[in-house]
Amino acid sequence: MSNRNRTEVTEFILLGLKVQAELRPLLFVMFLIIYLITVVGNVGMIVLIRITPRLHNPMYFFLSHLSFVDLCYATNISPQMLVHFLSEKKTVSSVGCFIQFTIFVLLAITEYYLLTIMAYDRYVAICSPLLYGSKMSRGVCISLVMALYVYGFLNGLIQTVLMLRLSFCGSNEVNHFYCTDPPLLLLSCSDTFVKETAMFVVAGFNLICSLLIILISYGFIFAAILRICSAEGRLKAFSTCGSHLTAVTIFYGTLLCMHLTPPNERSVEQGKIIALFYTFVCPMLNSFIYIMRNNDVKDAMNSVLKFQLLTK
Repeated sequence: MSNRNRTEVTEFILLGLKVQAELRPLLFVMFLIIYLITVVGNVGMIVLIRITPRLHNPMYFFLSHLSFVDLCYATNISPQMLVHFLSEKKTVSSVGCFIQFTIFVLLAITEYYLLTIMAYDRYVAICSPLLYGSKMSRGVCISLVMALYVYGFLNGLIQTVLMLRLSFCGSNEVNHFYCTDPPLLLLSCSDTFVKETAMFVVAGFNLICSLLIILISYGFIFAAILRICSAEGRLKAFSTCGSHLTAVTIFYGTLLCMHLTPPNERSVEQGKIIALFYTFVCPMLNSFIYIMRNNDVKDAMNSVLKFQLLTK
């Protein structure tokens, strides 16, 4: 396909969700509320961890970055989708589309391995408590997080470069509410084999690798917990893992459904429904999972609220 045809598409039309026109204002309000709760919940979690000395440890350091990634997820997609609910013009420039795509891949892969590191952190804390201070020092934690962001960015950049090598001519209607692989590949009028292969390899490798490390870590954790003599000790050890396990189950269950299906019309339609949960609900739930199920976070929040009430 000639370069002339490649440059014909300068913007994409995001078809979004197929809903009746009269339902769009209602959906706008509903998703706006979800987005605002997501922003407040994740920003609140970051601030709470920052101002509470008892939460200045590796577990909550990683949690603060998980909240930051969830906040970026929601902000990368939600505002544009909210505008499109009330606008007849649902276009996005090709540059904007590919930037959104790059950020999406970066954040997805970063979250894979943030959850993985959090599992490893719990493994070291429970199985090797005497070595915890040296293995999970502040320098180590910062290096790990920085490596995740760099690795996620490189993956996003490579995937975007492969997407840019494709030719887009004819239809520019993206059957989704944000720019992502399967619906964009369906619009290409050039051979997508290399990009599809790269998509499956990257998604499959990172999903399987990170999930395998999490499962192995929890295998050792459960074995260690079962060796604890007292029921109170077992409950206390397990309570530090419950929030993380819930977040992992929701995140990976959604991703496995979303990414490991071939790009066709049916999978794209199914993917939109799954993506709603992934891009709107998951970022909102993660902070509330820790607020509701983690005693340290609940105690810290109660202390902050009591202090605020006493100072008024």
